[in-house]
Amino acid sequence: MDILICILIGLAVGFALGRGSRPFAFSFQNDGEARLSSEIRAHFGAPDYHLMNHVTLQLRDGTTQVDHILVSRFGVFVIETKNYNGWIFANSKHANWTQVLFKRKSQFQNPIFQNLLHVRVVQEMLDFLPADCVKSVVVFTGEAEFKTEVPHGVVYLSKLVDHIREQDIEVMSQNRMQFCVGRLETARLAITNQTDVEHIENLRRRHGGAV
Repeated sequence: MDILICILIGLAVGFALGRGSRPFAFSFQNDGEARLSSEIRAHFGAPDYHLMNHVTLQLRDGTTQVDHILVSRFGVFVIETKNYNGWIFANSKHANWTQVLFKRKSQFQNPIFQNLLHVRVVQEMLDFLPADCVKSVVVFTGEAEFKTEVPHGVVYLSKLVDHIREQDIEVMSQNRMQFCVGRLETARLAITNQTDVEHIENLRRRHGGAV
């Protein structure tokens, strides 16, 4: 089966399970990612903040895709979005979390662990910054409701602006911030369907055929 058809089928299934989907092959943000981008742009702009969306970065054995990177004088926020509905049962130390939607249970990878890879890659690219300047944030953008304690570093979209504003200690100058943006923009791969297809193929190779 053609890989793009497989992608579209997978996204359609994801939507049925209460997750966001990309309605067209050439749309590079699902509804949740688009809402998050709009929220950030409405509250955080130049010269103190610079938002990058859908950032594909090269690894030694493939690629990794970061939903959003917000570079600011107050740190570099590496943001993973989860556009889920239903009940969420989560533990920051568990490899998988559980979603319950219409009495159907399904598991998904702990997004905190998932985002750790993204954070490490960004830290390596911005190795002139102290490691703790690169901060992980996982944002649930759908109508999900946590039935357990919300883990540290995980927020609802409605709380994201306050979460970012709480980071109010300046850790770099505007010149250094622009240097960070330049390095990331230079390193990222072009936003194309081909980049997405190659990224999914890399994931299949690393995870034994399952994405």
